[in-house]
Amino acid sequence: MGLAMSLVENFSSIRILCVGDVMIDRFIEGRVKRISPERPVPVLTIDNNYLVPGGAANVARNIAALGGHCTLMGVIGDDAAGRELESKIGEASQVEPALLRVTDRSTTEKTRFVTQGQHMLRADQERADWILAETEAALIAAFKAALPHHQAVVLSDYAKGVLTDHVLAETICAARSYGIPIIVDPKSVRIERYSGATVLTPNAKEIEQATGIDPTDDEQAIAAGRETLLRAAIDNILITRAEKGMTLIGRDGSPTHIPASAHEVFDVVGAGDTVVATLSLALGAGGEMEAAARLANAAAGIVVGKRGTATVTRTELLEELERETRQGLLPPSSHILSWQTAKARISAWQRDGFKVGFTNGCFDILHAGHVSLLDFARAHCDRLIIAINSDESVRRLKGPTRPVNSEQDRAFVLAALASVDVVVIFNEDTPREIIEYLAPDVLIKGADYEVSQIVGADFVLSRGGEVLRAELVPGRSTTGIISKAAGRQEANTQPKEGETV
Repeated sequence: MGLAMSLVENFSSIRILCVGDVMIDRFIEGRVKRISPERPVPVLTIDNNYLVPGGAANVARNIAALGGHCTLMGVIGDDAAGRELESKIGEASQVEPALLRVTDRSTTEKTRFVTQGQHMLRADQERADWILAETEAALIAAFKAALPHHQAVVLSDYAKGVLTDHVLAETICAARSYGIPIIVDPKSVRIERYSGATVLTPNAKEIEQATGIDPTDDEQAIAAGRETLLRAAIDNILITRAEKGMTLIGRDGSPTHIPASAHEVFDVVGAGDTVVATLSLALGAGGEMEAAARLANAAAGIVVGKRGTATVTRTELLEELERETRQGLLPPSSHILSWQTAKARISAWQRDGFKVGFTNGCFDILHAGHVSLLDFARAHCDRLIIAINSDESVRRLKGPTRPVNSEQDRAFVLAALASVDVVVIFNEDTPREIIEYLAPDVLIKGADYEVSQIVGADFVLSRGGEVLRAELVPGRSTTGIISKAAGRQEANTQPKEGETV
C-alpha cells in the first residue's frame, strides 16, 4: 500500500491531456408534494439549480481534484451554454481549457430533475453527429502541439461526435510515438476503433453491447475481456462492474479481480470519469497497470458515496488507502506523526477545503472528560489534530511522579480513537510553537479556560480561524483518578482485624 500512496503523492507533478466530449451536467433539485391537475405527473417545486462540467470536462475536474494538471480539449457551440461551460471549467486553476468553439452545433447539456436524492427525469439537448473535417483538423493539430508536455492521454468518448475515427487514429498514433500511455473511456460498440490504446475502461453494459457477453460473473467478465483483446489491438482492458468491482485483463498476464470498495452508493453519475482520471494519473506517474487499477477502484468507491457529478480529492484517496490498510491490521501508530509530516498532511487537507481542528493536553489517563472534549472537537471540524505534552514537558508541569503513562503509550491510545486523525508530541511547556507551525483553522479547549487564557487563540483568530470552548464533564480528571487509586492502594495495605503486622 506504501507504493500506492507514493503514486498518489506524485499526482501533483503529472499533466494529463484529455480529449473528448465536453458537456453541461445541470441539476434541478426540489420537492414533490402533489400531482399536477393537468396530467398525472409530479410537480417539482424547485429549490436549487446548478451546473457541473460533465463528460470529458468531469474527467478534467477529477484530475484537478486529485492534485494533477489537465489540458482539456473538446468542442462547444457558439452559444450561451458553451460560454457558461467554458467559464465554469476555468474556475479550476489546474485545468487549462483548450476548447474549439463552432457555429454548426450546440453545446451538449444534460438536465437532471432530482428530489430527495432520486432522479425523476433527465432531459438532453445535444447533437451527436460527427464534427466537421475542418474541426477535426484543428483538434488534431492542437493535440499534437500539446502532447510532448504531458505524461498521459485520456480519450473520453461520450458518443457526441468529437472522437471520430480519424481523431482517434491520429491521437492514439501520436501518443504511442512518444511512449505516452493512452486511457480510453469507450462508448462505441466498434471497439476496434480504439486499437492502439494502453487500456480500455468499459462498464458492464458497454462491454456486453460490444461483445454480446454479460460480465455478471467473473468467468464471463474474463471471457468478455479476452474477446475484446482479440478484436482490438489494445494492451489492457479494465471492466468496471459496479458492486462486483473491476476485472483487469492484459495481454501479458492473468486476469485480476478487484473487489468493490464502496461503503454506500448514493449516485453513480460520473463514476467512470473518476476511474479514468485516477488511472491516467497513476499511469502517468509511472505506476504499474494493476496498481493503477486498484487506485482507480478505491477512488470510485469514494465518489459513488457522493451525490451528483462529484470528484475525489487526493486527501480523500490517501485516507481511503489508509482505511484499507488499517483493515489489514495497520497499528494506530500510523496516525502518530512528526511535526513536518503533520504539517504536510494539514496543508493538503486545507487545500482540499477541509476545516482542520486542534486541541492539546497531557491526556495522561484517558477518561470520559477527554473523550467528551474530543467528540466535541471532531464535531466542529473535518479533521482533528491532537498535540500531547512529551514526558519531559509533563514532569515540568505536573511534578516528578507524572506522567503515569509514557508519551508513546498516550499517543497510541489517542491515535486509536475514531475522532482523532493525527497525534503529534511537543516538548515545550505550552503548545504555542506547534500551533503557529501547524496553523489549524479551529482551536478547541475546555470551558475552564476563557478565550483570553487559551494559548494560541490570538494566532488562530488573527488568521480568521475559530476558538471554541467545550463543556467539561463534572468530576472527571486524571489527578482525581490518581488520588482515588492511591487511596484504595493505601486502604489495601492496612492490616485487617486480627492480622499481625
